[in-house]
Amino acid sequence: MAGGQKEYKRYVFAVSDATGRTCETVVLAALSQFKTTQIVLETLSNVRTPQQVHEVFTRAAAVNGVVIYTMASPELRHEITELGRLNGVPTVDILGPVLTRLSDLLEISPLAKPGLFHQLDQDYFQRIEAVDFTIQHDDGRRLETIGKAEIVLLGVSRASKTPVSIYLSYRGWKVANVPILLGEEPPAELEAVDPKRIVALTIQPKRLEAIRRERQIKLQAGDGSAYVDPEAIRREALFALRLFERKGWPVLDATYKSIEETATEVMRLIYARSGLKKGNIPY
Repeated sequence: MAGGQKEYKRYVFAVSDATGRTCETVVLAALSQFKTTQIVLETLSNVRTPQQVHEVFTRAAAVNGVVIYTMASPELRHEITELGRLNGVPTVDILGPVLTRLSDLLEISPLAKPGLFHQLDQDYFQRIEAVDFTIQHDDGRRLETIGKAEIVLLGVSRASKTPVSIYLSYRGWKVANVPILLGEEPPAELEAVDPKRIVALTIQPKRLEAIRRERQIKLQAGDGSAYVDPEAIRREALFALRLFERKGWPVLDATYKSIEETATEVMRLIYARSGLKKGNIPY
């Protein structure tokens, strides 16, 4: 250490009436700014009684520690403040000022229920898991695990399968999308998918041609391929529609719909067919 100054250990207790994840995350983010001090961090979760709070301060006082806490209960927050003052232990309330200010602004009282922030974390991680699943199962990939998908979108190239899938994944849905190719049967792995979770997307040939030509220009690809040939596109779209009809898969026309509109229709259809629902579905 510069100047030969002795490095001291400092003890920080992250205390919570729930899992302690919120408190620990905030403390670690703050401590990253103090590289010159050796910090011993201990996370204490599910601290919900005055007796437990007293035990925390007994330990903190013995090592000249700091208590940083998140408590939903105003009574326990007050208890910690008083014990900190009586024992000479510094305390930092992470959520108290925020809850108090929001209560004043919104003119309502907080629920004072431990674990709500953990629940938000769980929702967040579930969405991340859904996004990760959806990206891995984009454009016909990872077919061996497609049976785990909550929604499977089918359609020809540029029928908006990928953007709709990604939008749905941010709503918490695990989505796979599979391209339909002219003259080819769909992958056999689709047999592992509940038919009630399959939705086919279609798009009018002229609109599809325009979208593909725009993409071709952006990619600076050559002209004259079947990808943008009007007659080839018409045959491709017709082949897909006949396949969907033969398989009994419901079809949604995404021709002039936004991604949000198409995704909403997909969610409504899945809910109507299978009863599966994620959050509120707009109507």
